[in-house]
Amino acid sequence: MKMHRLGNGAVVAFAAALALVFGQAVTAQPQLPVSGHVRSADGVEIAYVDQGDGPLAIVFIHGGLADRSFWAKQFVGLPATYRLVALDLAGHGSSGRGRTVMSIAAWAGDVRAVVERLDLHRVVLVGNSLGGPVALEAAALLKGRVIGVIGVDTLHDAHQKMPKEVAHQQAEAYRKDPAGACRGMVAQLFHPGAEPELHAWVEKRACAMAPEIAVAMLESFGGYDVEPAFRNAGVPIRAINGDLWPTLVEANRKVAPDFDAVIMKGAGHYPMLERPAEFNRLLVRFVEAFARPAAR
Repeated sequence: MKMHRLGNGAVVAFAAALALVFGQAVTAQPQLPVSGHVRSADGVEIAYVDQGDGPLAIVFIHGGLADRSFWAKQFVGLPATYRLVALDLAGHGSSGRGRTVMSIAAWAGDVRAVVERLDLHRVVLVGNSLGGPVALEAAALLKGRVIGVIGVDTLHDAHQKMPKEVAHQQAEAYRKDPAGACRGMVAQLFHPGAEPELHAWVEKRACAMAPEIAVAMLESFGGYDVEPAFRNAGVPIRAINGDLWPTLVEANRKVAPDFDAVIMKGAGHYPMLERPAEFNRLLVRFVEAFARPAAR
């Protein structure tokens, strides 16, 4: 399958174009162009964008009801020395909708498919929200390729497990009133009154998703236990979190001793979009620490 990776010259033009987009209100709905597609283990086609030629790759994994465009400010703001990859998980963005059973393990397989298709060997996985557990599970699938995982407003509690009945209730609420349930979910992701333009942009994108995909996703959370994913990742784990919910650093270290987190005060669920310059600095700090020989 033909791929169109952006070389260094194209990266400059691409970044300039995105900068023009981001000079407008966030409601302009920026997008990252698809570079290629790969089939996941179950045959679902996964779309991705692949930019740059650096020896160290940062692979970005979006959250639920999102897509690769949630990382557009990182493609503009991060140094050109990195290879940047972002994918749409199955059921999201430009990827296929044919997956019959949604699961974090299956989404981790999507990440694996992209990393192996691009033959990446020094990889940092960065996952927002749902993308955090997906990154942990993908790291276990990609041993020897991944050097670290960075969660973004996720991985708050290594002992978190959603009861099946709670997940089912949320899924049923979404099934009965998709628009209302979606708006309610998105409202919880921001500090009250904060980031009105970004709030509106996220709501528009999230609530445009086919309700059956959202319901299947919510049902998939029931009974999922993140603790084994923490234990089995096999690499250092970091988090760059907002302060909507507490991050249990010491409790997490009892499960994964090489865990640490930075809390961005006043940030909500999307710190990479809310305060991208600050977020990018923190991200580079963690990535560079992973890349040092002592970290490996």
